[in-house]
Amino acid sequence: MPGMGRTKLLHGAWIVTMDPDLKVYNDGAIFILDDRIKALGPSSDIFPSFSKEADETLDLSGHWIIPGLINTHVHTSQQLARGIADDVDLLTWLHERIWPFESNMTTEDSFLSTLLCGIELIHSGVTCFAEAGGQHVDAMAHAVEKLGIRACLARSTMDTGEGLPASWASESTDSCVKIQEELFKKYHGSACGRVHVWFGLRQILNATDDLLLRTKELANKYKTGIHMHVAEIPYENKYVSEQRHVEHGTVTYLSKIGLLGSNLLAAHSVWVNPNEVDLMAKSSVKVSHCPASNLRMLGFAPIQEMLSAGVCVSIGTDGAPSNNRMSIVDEMYLASLIHKGKVVFTKGTTDPSALPAECILKMATVGGAKAVLQEHQIGSLEVGKKADLVVINPNTWTMMPIHDPIASLVYSMRTENVDSVMCDGQWIMREKRILTVNEDEIMKLAVEAANGILKRANICIPRRMNVL
Repeated sequence: MPGMGRTKLLHGAWIVTMDPDLKVYNDGAIFILDDRIKALGPSSDIFPSFSKEADETLDLSGHWIIPGLINTHVHTSQQLARGIADDVDLLTWLHERIWPFESNMTTEDSFLSTLLCGIELIHSGVTCFAEAGGQHVDAMAHAVEKLGIRACLARSTMDTGEGLPASWASESTDSCVKIQEELFKKYHGSACGRVHVWFGLRQILNATDDLLLRTKELANKYKTGIHMHVAEIPYENKYVSEQRHVEHGTVTYLSKIGLLGSNLLAAHSVWVNPNEVDLMAKSSVKVSHCPASNLRMLGFAPIQEMLSAGVCVSIGTDGAPSNNRMSIVDEMYLASLIHKGKVVFTKGTTDPSALPAECILKMATVGGAKAVLQEHQIGSLEVGKKADLVVINPNTWTMMPIHDPIASLVYSMRTENVDSVMCDGQWIMREKRILTVNEDEIMKLAVEAANGILKRANICIPRRMNVL
């Protein structure tokens, strides 16, 4: 397989490091030893020093190198469900489409779904993702190992709530906790350390206090993360306020019971008030901002306010049924736009300077690394860090001409401009061809599996217009 040498020298590229000084080299080089960056700097310095040591030397003149992008909210088990729940509200989406679909998936279905999802993630420059929680973590872990990317995997746990499929409703708090602990012990650190196992809480509507607190206790014990959907819709806050007897809703209550913390990745976090933003900042909670999914069903998240308060905000796509496009590149573009226009509804004016390009790029790289608790390993191109990187080809009609390269990465780049992807020092995509799996074969098997799940779940997709 191409790129299997221990040492690689990439030179002649325009390199965006995203290091603390935000250094950019307009003719830079990177020398990689095994899975880590050994040297980085101007080509005139790096190339003469390391050219004789390299097993593979690649001239990337005219290309750009950026850190691997990090997608902090993904549902790999939902990839086969793309298109089955369009134009419906969240509770209908969950109770009538997604949960019946997920609960009828087999381990093999989940394996194929994760492979298909991974293909799309890699094509958009993602080298690490945070899984929000499915039922078959074993299948996810095996798929991640095969794909060659990095992941934080979690099992979706629910011990209460309405609308749960029968096979899920019978699960107790004890079993939710026990299964997750077993998964951590079995798969954490697998795939040469690329798989991290987290603890998953689907949402507060489906979690008793016992599950919330025991999950927090175990995550702290094993020094890993918690992935949870937080404050998605107004109904959630209303429910929590009435049932848990707090003034506002989810974030307020999670703070009250001590669940907020630096190892909590709160997905969406749309319906939070200024006081709750402060609570999240003081507790070092991480937020995954999913602009497309939020706009589709949930609303506008107060991202500017979060960033101003010091909250770590990253970017996620969510799952295929709530977004359809699993491209972090698209999410970067959308995130950059909606917050410039959001002010129209709150102050009567727009703010074109809101969330500038460099801010968005930070959210997708160093912010993502911090969100998945791996900021010392990934998220930027620095000596000693993991060799997770993306090669961009800007020489297409989608990006030319280029006057401001950083702005072009956010406002002009498309998935089509992603040329090659490296994770852990190994090429997993070269010149738009994934090297680790057979894309055509997976797509064929995935279609067959998806149709089978729909039949078992008895889900009928309404016809639109007069389809003959």
